[in-house]
Amino acid sequence: MSTRQLRVVVIGGGIGGLCLAQGLNAAGIDVAVYERDAAPDARTQGYRLNIEPVGSRALHDCLPAHLWNVLVATAGDPGPGMGVFTEELRLLMREDAPPAGLDPSEQAHAVSRITLRRLLLAGLDDIVHFGTEITGYRQNTDGTVTALFADGTSATGDVLVGADGANSRVRRQLLPHARRTPAPGVGIGGKLPLGDGSAWLPEELISTKNMFLPKRDFLFTAVFRRRETERTATEHITDRIRAAGLDPDLLVQDAKDDDYVMWAYVAHRRALPADLPDPSASGPGQRLRELVTSRLLNWHPDLRKLIAQTPADTIERFDFAAAERMKPWPTTNVTVLGDAAHSMPPVGGLGGNAALYDANVLRRALIAVDRGEAELIPALAAYERAMLKNGFAAVRAATMYLRLATLPSSVVRTVARTFFRLCGAVPPLRRAVFSD
Repeated sequence: MSTRQLRVVVIGGGIGGLCLAQGLNAAGIDVAVYERDAAPDARTQGYRLNIEPVGSRALHDCLPAHLWNVLVATAGDPGPGMGVFTEELRLLMREDAPPAGLDPSEQAHAVSRITLRRLLLAGLDDIVHFGTEITGYRQNTDGTVTALFADGTSATGDVLVGADGANSRVRRQLLPHARRTPAPGVGIGGKLPLGDGSAWLPEELISTKNMFLPKRDFLFTAVFRRRETERTATEHITDRIRAAGLDPDLLVQDAKDDDYVMWAYVAHRRALPADLPDPSASGPGQRLRELVTSRLLNWHPDLRKLIAQTPADTIERFDFAAAERMKPWPTTNVTVLGDAAHSMPPVGGLGGNAALYDANVLRRALIAVDRGEAELIPALAAYERAMLKNGFAAVRAATMYLRLATLPSSVVRTVARTFFRLCGAVPPLRRAVFSD
């Protein structure tokens, strides 16, 4: 076994790449992250993120304890299991609530993407390099690998990890045969702030995640309400954060943001007008809101009101694509994680959790190599097998939900609603199908 310290180069500063960097840095491994964005706040962070228990375990394992505690203190409770409803708000099934008294690392959390990004960047000032866009890599005769950047610079390490998203340039060179397939669905999403004017919202919409399965189309909602106010969260964490040399006010400043109900409406592309605003267009919210409300005419009035009262500037359109299943490839010292390997439609919040799972499994593999407990290539091969198995299971689940949302068949909808109703009535069946 080699005793030379491992050097890891990570391409991409999203949640998967940064989670891996935090875990490797905490273990004393030489790691550097290269991100093409010019600065940490170069792009907006969009909706909040549901971290499921698999993602919570990864963040708990990879983050220093003081940052994990901040995450929990500034997060919200996503509610006691997802509910499945008809468009008339009739309950078909609700997933079982998690057992009481679970450690936060085994719970789900609704987190602000902005706060999560700040936490994942905390303490990595000398590790994360912004404004560096990869153009390709070169594998060297001495067993190292060199990342090549658009500005003419480069970075060399023992391992190169492509965490650079669905359009990964690392994957393009490593796996030129890998493909992503556009999906027929179109999504439209928005955020309704929770405040004095939202008292009319039914309890189902402000307490948990929900899936609505009407005779056509599909709606998903999730509430994002923090467990603690900015003041109480800051009181709990200030001393620990300052002791780590960090600014607690900066880390939790977006706790001032309004809590909200997020909704995502999904329909088949053919069912919607051909001249929908492009996802990159600015200011299409009012037109998109009118389109969604026009298709909800026979839905429960509270669901129609949810859409109608959502501020237009929070409403946007998004398209879907999914990675095609890949078989294991000959392992080298270049690998990929997250969307760079197994991108999926953002249905069910599975993609971010899959990336965090990858980061944690790869962290453990690289720590074993660095300690001389494993050889590099076999360790990376084991990681890739686990990553592909878990990642493409998530792709299948997200694609199944999207297919259910977009199939025009009334027979399929009737069967699906009957299945969820049966799961709601038979607890052993429900647990067998929906247990983590």
